[in-house]
Amino acid sequence: MENVSVQKDLAGGYCDNLNQYSRFLTREVHIGDIPMGGLNPIRIQSMTTTDTMDTLGTVEQTIRMVESGCEYVRITAPSMKEAENLAQIKKELRFRGYTVPLVADIHFTPNAAEAAARIVEKVRVNPGNYADKKRFENIEYTQLAYQAELERIYKKFSPLVKICKEYGTAMRIGTNHGSLSDRIMSQYGDTPRGMVESAMEFMRMCEDMNYYNLVISMKASNTQVMVQAYRLLVETMVSEGMNYPLHLGVTEAGDGDDGRIKSAVGIGTLLEDGLGDTIRVSLTEDPEFEAPVAKALADRYTKRALHTAGIQNERIDIKTLPYSPYVYNRRTTQAVQHIGGHHHPVVMLDVSAKNLKDPYILMEAGYQYSAVLDKYNMADQACDLVYLGDALPSFSFPGNLRQIYNYDTWLGLKDKTNCHPLLKLEDYAVTAVKDPVLNLISLNAGTYDAALLQSLDNTCVLVLETSAEHGMAQQRAFFIALLKAEIQIPVIIKRTYTDINTEDTTLYAATDLGALLTDGFGDGVWIDAPADVALSAVNAVSFIILQATRTRISKAEYISCPSCGRTLFDLQETTQLIRSRTDHLKGIKIAIMGCIVNGPGEMADADYGYVGAGPDKITLYRSKEVVKKNVSAAFALDALIELIKEDGNWTEVK
Repeated sequence: MENVSVQKDLAGGYCDNLNQYSRFLTREVHIGDIPMGGLNPIRIQSMTTTDTMDTLGTVEQTIRMVESGCEYVRITAPSMKEAENLAQIKKELRFRGYTVPLVADIHFTPNAAEAAARIVEKVRVNPGNYADKKRFENIEYTQLAYQAELERIYKKFSPLVKICKEYGTAMRIGTNHGSLSDRIMSQYGDTPRGMVESAMEFMRMCEDMNYYNLVISMKASNTQVMVQAYRLLVETMVSEGMNYPLHLGVTEAGDGDDGRIKSAVGIGTLLEDGLGDTIRVSLTEDPEFEAPVAKALADRYTKRALHTAGIQNERIDIKTLPYSPYVYNRRTTQAVQHIGGHHHPVVMLDVSAKNLKDPYILMEAGYQYSAVLDKYNMADQACDLVYLGDALPSFSFPGNLRQIYNYDTWLGLKDKTNCHPLLKLEDYAVTAVKDPVLNLISLNAGTYDAALLQSLDNTCVLVLETSAEHGMAQQRAFFIALLKAEIQIPVIIKRTYTDINTEDTTLYAATDLGALLTDGFGDGVWIDAPADVALSAVNAVSFIILQATRTRISKAEYISCPSCGRTLFDLQETTQLIRSRTDHLKGIKIAIMGCIVNGPGEMADADYGYVGAGPDKITLYRSKEVVKKNVSAAFALDALIELIKEDGNWTEVK
């Protein structure tokens, strides 16, 4: 079998050493004149949102995407006419001097894929709907019947493979969590394993036909599912002697900070472990805004040297982990006050540099102050602890907001109600006076005394810091050491960022904290941001990271597709309109999908769905169930709100 060397140490895992950064070496795949995988840099790509039949509009948008950093451009081809028009788009681009490789996005239509494969440099097919129809049926298969289904798919899929071989066209086998076929769902359920097997079936067929020009993706809107699926994919590929390049992305991430953070949590977690050869950040915004975000994520790893990040240079073998990286389970801890145990992760902010004579400064932390009533109203995204260092406020804090001071300052407080000390691990053992309720103990994940750690009492919560370049791995190594030693002390993860802008702070924090939270590590987060990053932004980012990792839900969540040529309404405008009417519904997940391709499948996690069904027509879903078909777009949002009210899930704005 034609293949390149697969890393031998990966047998039985997705990463050869969790304590050391190195990229998973994949096969090099040629896509036009820009190769992917192997020793090539992480490639950046995005997808057009124009009507594919609008040749000039698509060309102009493609050029804007290339100029924003895209190295590949994907264009939807839902039917034969769009597939054939790719030739005109490519011709015009080449005439203007742009040689960017084009990728045809295919769903449901093998004939369109076969036409596109003769024109563009790469085609994307979704195993869930390329040769299968989805009716949400549970089907019992015998082994013989299942094999017969695979043979049927092989027959339908093989013409495309033969054309790709003939024309030198690459292919992405792109599994999506929400569009698994009924056959896969019946065998494996709505699981990461099902996603992997959906792709592996097609990959095995390709290899049977001696076709290896493949790129693989495992996308989901749920970041936990996405991360687990990619890890399982690599493990499965390696066990079968495969090492195809990985296309990373979180589907329907949304817009603004929500979309950027959710994307960084999923994509960044995998990049930290050396997985990923190309990135597409899916935002409900114009596509030229996606590439800079993807590039910011990728650039962090271009200069990262091979080095050890963990404790005493020990190797962390994935096969001996005390937890499963393929299933989410939160680390068990003993609760200290409201931190750890069954409590959701807390948010801690540094207010030591603020004007502590003004109670209104706490508005940035989620506490609305009324001077008339001398009271605070707490928002859903109100932080839980504030660090004041050695600064003393001249006003009373909200009763539920805990104040953290440096030890000597705390010791001198006359009234210590809701006030607690922060001190170093080495100082705690020799300190005569301790807080009987809560002591925050700071330590560096790379340099600490294990014996002192073992001696801590049940009033202690750790504040875990790192100064390592590959800091996430160093902090993860610390959590692994806690698990092995059966230490159940809660941990607040602290990350400090300097000399970077607000957007990079957001993306880096989402990666570093999100990667740990996704694996069940951490009972709180503390982002120490550069001075020019607003406190309100730090607070918002902290809560969005927790929401994106599904560890603390503090607001409504919108699963919104990034728009494309199939979209049947103005997705950005509609998303903002729906958000403006429903964003007070804490914990409700609403999917806003431009068309049926990204409809009931891609919104697998949503409570409600708002899906384009035709010009000026919207179909409303409750989970995967159609509730109202072909509602006029002018009345669809009101109908959605009525549906939420009928289910008893509506609350009025306070």
